Amino acid sequence: MNQFEIKRLVDQAYEKAVLDKEEITALLAADISDLDYLLQKADQKREEICGDEVHLRAIIELSSYCKQNCYYCGLRKENEKLERYQLEKEEIIKTAQMAAELGYQTVVLQSGEDEYPAAEITEIINEIKNTTGMAITLSLGERDFAAYKLWREAGADRYLLKHEIADRALYEKYHPGMSFDNRIESLKYLKTIGYQIGSGVIIDLPGQTPEIMAEDLLLSQDLELDMIGSGPFIPHQQTPLKNGKTGTVEMTLKFTALSRLLLPLAHIPATTALGTIDDEGRQKALLAGANVVMPNVTDSKYRTKYQIYPEKICVNEEAGDCRQCIGGIIASLGRFVSQDKGHSLRQN
Repeated sequence: MNQFEIKRLVDQAYEKAVLDKEEITALLAADISDLDYLLQKADQKREEICGDEVHLRAIIELSSYCKQNCYYCGLRKENEKLERYQLEKEEIIKTAQMAAELGYQTVVLQSGEDEYPAAEITEIINEIKNTTGMAITLSLGERDFAAYKLWREAGADRYLLKHEIADRALYEKYHPGMSFDNRIESLKYLKTIGYQIGSGVIIDLPGQTPEIMAEDLLLSQDLELDMIGSGPFIPHQQTPLKNGKTGTVEMTLKFTALSRLLLPLAHIPATTALGTIDDEGRQKALLAGANVVMPNVTDSKYRTKYQIYPEKICVNEEAGDCRQCIGGIIASLGRFVSQDKGHSLRQN
């Protein structure tokens, strides 16, 4: 694909937020050296829609137990070498309150699928809301619809449930015992009952192709996502995909940029996974359409035990140091940390 054709497709995406599967595939398959214009226009669209503010979401990893056996994830049930933990309700609340004191406007409660009691999650949501007023995102995997509804009524604002890969056969291969249809129906239900919904993709999973990633973007448009994230695949030695090839910075940036152009009103994080494979990864994503960073505020003594992938950055940092560091990164790009909750741009 020549530069004229790349420019035509990028301009179309910028102006209309519309490309078909073949056009998206062509851009994803193009050499990154030919795509400076794509990254430039994605950053321009980000500035136009989001301005220069960057939203921080404080992640609390509340449990590393998981009942699932996903092929790529270090939390998988059959990983017997991982030391598991589950935070007490009071620990979670105190950590959220500490995050609020550090200036965070949103807290993300994240865990493996460990069936943490729905009633306790409800109490945690209530207490965080009552004492901090922060926006609350839940990232607790697939739960029954009654739990989703209970938590929404308790005050949870958002739900993050990544679909990972928009190929039914590969999804169900890599998620044994799970259903692609149920994942998508869960996202639709969450939106129906009033959650702002987020999903996301693992870039360069074994077997993934530019065609499949094009489907990911089209699916994300259909779901009208409020947030879409993408991070590179990083193989974990205690998983069936341990010999897979690490995903690339280049493909992650292309996907990030196309996410901004095709879903202009979505919040897009510069992911920790990208920062793990490239020291400048989060900065590069912030210059390719991203407007969110999600620092970890979990007590450092637990962080090495929440090992979705190995060698994750910042596991030895305390929350206050991490907040200062990411603030410096954002300022170095001429951007600033937002002081609002960063609710869905679709609601404005």
